[in-house]
Amino acid sequence: MYPPERQQLIVTTARAAGRVEVQQLAAELDVTAETVRRDLTALERMGLVRRVHGGAVPVERLGYEPALPQHEQVLTAEKERIAKAALDELPAGGSVLIDAGTTTVRFAELLPPDRELIVVTHALPVAMVLAPLPSVTLHLLGGTVRRRTLAAVGTWAVRALADVRVDVAFLGTNGLTVEDGLTTPDLAEAAVKRAFVAASARTVVLADRTKVGRAELARVAPLAAVDAVVTDSGIEPELADEIETAGPRVVRA
Repeated sequence: MYPPERQQLIVTTARAAGRVEVQQLAAELDVTAETVRRDLTALERMGLVRRVHGGAVPVERLGYEPALPQHEQVLTAEKERIAKAALDELPAGGSVLIDAGTTTVRFAELLPPDRELIVVTHALPVAMVLAPLPSVTLHLLGGTVRRRTLAAVGTWAVRALADVRVDVAFLGTNGLTVEDGLTTPDLAEAAVKRAFVAASARTVVLADRTKVGRAELARVAPLAAVDAVVTDSGIEPELADEIETAGPRVVRA
């Protein structure tokens, strides 16, 4: 099979299944994994697929954003490890911003109960976790609540963040690439995330390996604006090296 024929088959499979895996394609096409990776790179340059960890997704699916209950069922053990590792990035005392997302909610659940912290968030699930803690002074941002993430977005939230300066922002993301930095499917959510970055002295991103290597509609910030990326140990080593070259320290949980 010639490369164009093989690549067309890969695109057709990706569109039908929603995702293709390198190892499975190598077995089905009777080629090496490196050949499949080269094909995926060529298809990505043509704008037909987007590389993700272990494979690729068709570009038509990149605008889809699962709701929170769907996110909660994905890589739960990895998200637990990421959340625990991110605790090392907490200040001894002071102020933090906590973004919306399943991994950041788990991070909030693991905050030391005796740590005196000021926490600012726009995420209702995060606020519900932290509200009962006597050691936490909680500030909840207002705005229009997105049903998919249960987070407040819009001008109210962005304007409020303009008056805030915290020690560390703990950020979630839907996509992370060296070229496009942090990205998310929703423009309003991206605006709030950008305000988080601007309001913090340090930015720590919590992102499992499925977020690395993919890009979404709305750009949030370049990797040069990020201090650390906490991900899981399943990330491809070359991707981790590329991220560190772009600026942030990579923590593999």
